Amino acid sequence: MPSVARRYGPGGTGSTAPFERPSRATDDALLAPVVLMVSGGADSTALLVLVATSALDIEDGRGRARIARERLHVLHVNHRLRGIDADEDEEFVRDLAARYGIPCTIRRVDVAALAAASPDGNVENAGREVRYSEAARLANELSAQLGTPRSAARILTAHTANDRAETFVMNAIRGTGASGLSSIPRRRNRVVRPLLDRTHDELCEFLRMRGIVWREDDTNADTHYLRAYVRHEVMPVLERRNPRVVASLSTTCDILSDEDAYLTAVAARTLRDLTRRTGEGALALDAARLSACEVAIARRVVRAAILEVCPDARLEARHIAQVLTLVAAGTGSASIPMGAEARVEYGLLFLRACASEAHDFSGWLEVPGELPLGDPRPGRASTHLSARLLPAPDGADIPALALSHGREWAGTSVLLDASACGIDANLGGRLWVDSPHPGDVLCPLGMHGQSKKVSDLLNEARIPAAERPLVPVVRTSPTGPVVWVAGIRADERARCTPRTSHLLELSLRTA
Repeated sequence: MPSVARRYGPGGTGSTAPFERPSRATDDALLAPVVLMVSGGADSTALLVLVATSALDIEDGRGRARIARERLHVLHVNHRLRGIDADEDEEFVRDLAARYGIPCTIRRVDVAALAAASPDGNVENAGREVRYSEAARLANELSAQLGTPRSAARILTAHTANDRAETFVMNAIRGTGASGLSSIPRRRNRVVRPLLDRTHDELCEFLRMRGIVWREDDTNADTHYLRAYVRHEVMPVLERRNPRVVASLSTTCDILSDEDAYLTAVAARTLRDLTRRTGEGALALDAARLSACEVAIARRVVRAAILEVCPDARLEARHIAQVLTLVAAGTGSASIPMGAEARVEYGLLFLRACASEAHDFSGWLEVPGELPLGDPRPGRASTHLSARLLPAPDGADIPALALSHGREWAGTSVLLDASACGIDANLGGRLWVDSPHPGDVLCPLGMHGQSKKVSDLLNEARIPAAERPLVPVVRTSPTGPVVWVAGIRADERARCTPRTSHLLELSLRTA
């Protein structure tokens, strides 16, 4: 978020505003690598020439300033989509970089194969992801070589005011919010776009004045692609109505970008304030306070929260509206594409990545023995269900012993009658363990034989619906009766009595 002095103050190296603060540039910022993404087209060629010969603002705290030549490094990504033309582009960039004494790295990637393997099959998206990925990788490599923090590196792209206006129109066609209408930001993390205030025509004229040629990509004229359609079919119509439409849209993008950045920062603070629980792939927010938030902030809070638990979620405005409808109603659930679930219950909004939801732990628990239940993914706690047989102590009050055991372990370990669970005192046996089934019923211990649905029991225990498939249920067989809902309640029919000769100890533990 730029300040007033930053956005509207005088530019140029050495200029001093009345309220100018000291430069935030650090030694690391002055030594860190600057990667130039150069395709060979007019815009990126102009970027290379300007960086090598002029002062530019690369958002390193110095304003407009010359960049030390030793910091510069050119990156060209050959997409291998245009045969010999792509190879000639590569050679052109290599020669241009050598002309200005700037090191050049060439990366060749089969973008067509990557696009074919992606869900949407979009070549444009695949190419863009490859370019930024390779730029980030090169910036990291150079930072390691120079001994500077990765965050101090800069990746420069040649996006212009025309690109910004076209992206605005493209996003408006697709449908988007303030963030999308902000179009191309001047900076996003390490990526900086110092030419956003210049038009394509201005850069072409700049190169002509210096006698510098550039490469043309024939695919830029193919209106099959949305950007080319907007560039060649839509923008000319708008320019006939308003010759300064590019500048007008660029100003609009700046206003929207600044306001969106401010609201996003407010939403981030609100998200921290509303967070009540966090976990791997899960988040719980105060639903009552969220419902009282201004809707502009609430939308951003929900979006940020979902992306925190599920970065791959494909969010649209209707998905955010669904979640906020649940929040306003105080109950309900909704699924979000690419693996996320939202549920409101007990005054909380639970957001969970579906990938973290369930894992298959069904199987036989040998008695004595142990059954692993934990999620096998790295970083997840390992949970085990264990069983062992114990002879009933002579002269002991067996029911009282079982009761005190359950209290001591807070329900995570129980003592049951081995015989009632179908376990032979001498030969042992086995029990079936899986997740709750629809219609499961047990006679909860302490209710004197009254039956209750397992689903109702879990609800009374305030187990969120998204977590209920993770609750182990111990049965005598795959189709047999329930003897223990692990960590919740045992069945009355498996309770210890004064006649119990052998105890079955079932324990749920997390490593």
